[in-house]
Amino acid sequence: MTNTLRSLFMLDPDVVYLNHGSYGACPRPVFERYQAWQRELEVNPMRFIQKRLPGLMTEARAALGEYLGTTGDNVVYFANPTTAVRMICRCLRLDPGDEILTTDWEYPAMDDIWDLVAYQTGARYVHQPVPVPLTSAAEFVEAFWAGVTERTRIIFISHIAAFSALIFPVAEICRRAREAGILTFIDGAHALSQIPLDLAALDADIYVGACHKWLCSPKGAGFAYAHPRGHSKIVEALVESRQRKVPPPEELAPFVPNYQPQGTRDPAAFLSVPAAIQFQAEHDWDAQRRRCHALASQTRSRINALTGLPPLSPDSTEFFGQMVSIRIPESRIDAIRHEFVVRNIMGVALRAHDQALVRVSYQAYNSQDDADLLVEAVAQGIA
Repeated sequence: MTNTLRSLFMLDPDVVYLNHGSYGACPRPVFERYQAWQRELEVNPMRFIQKRLPGLMTEARAALGEYLGTTGDNVVYFANPTTAVRMICRCLRLDPGDEILTTDWEYPAMDDIWDLVAYQTGARYVHQPVPVPLTSAAEFVEAFWAGVTERTRIIFISHIAAFSALIFPVAEICRRAREAGILTFIDGAHALSQIPLDLAALDADIYVGACHKWLCSPKGAGFAYAHPRGHSKIVEALVESRQRKVPPPEELAPFVPNYQPQGTRDPAAFLSVPAAIQFQAEHDWDAQRRRCHALASQTRSRINALTGLPPLSPDSTEFFGQMVSIRIPESRIDAIRHEFVVRNIMGVALRAHDQALVRVSYQAYNSQDDADLLVEAVAQGIA
């Protein structure tokens, strides 16, 4: 089955591709659906955009909403999570001295957005240190919650941290935040399709994610979810593509009509998301996730044995999925990068929090041979 799936992706066969987490990879059948939408658009742009597109977008949102455990009325497509965060956060009312609480493991582009929000409003963007290595979800929650004060208005936190690849216990954080009246804003860029995701159960206020990563849609498809209780708080869309009517305060604002019109653009990536969902359903993606997690777990154990360095978390799907970050000696990071280059391995060796890490992403097209080649490269790099 693995070889069959490898043949369905368009990746260079001479490359060992172990960086799915950064940019994803789109299967050929999904990419062909994407190109078909582009061709249909260009045959008659006016008819497509004015007549066909509204209904097609409703269908595409409905498919994604069902996949996320919600409805299409609570989901809007964006090009990527960064764009979604920037557009939505400008609508959140903050006063001088208010606080936005986050961790010290957030993605730099997101930090830049919230730094700007804090500068513009006089609020404070607070990075709360969290324990890594992670020993338990409870320890993480207590360490993070220690940063909450009477001025905390928003919690912004990754579901899966980009650099450490750790799954953060956001469900408990959302639960506590609801009780405290704090708005939760979750960055789920790496979560969609890598781990089970039920937004109704999670009950976050706002959740953004990427479809082009683990869901394997074409590039340019991300989303934002907003819980109905918060629709009235985010009524000012950044792009005023069409005239709209802001409802009176006592009514819930229509999330989709405010945000989905984003000017004239190619909607093909959005419309192809249902095809990506269908592709994974047809190829038993639950089994693929389990197999890829097993490869990640095995790879981490083998590299830890080579280096003698401790892991970033216990060996469990509670803490990492198909993507895992593994400690390496700081002095050998450049040598390992060199081995990746000479062996045509698309992997990531990075520095974060004064730690050197190899981050490995396994997707359905990867095999045991790929894992072996990576371990061999790391072994040579630390020799």
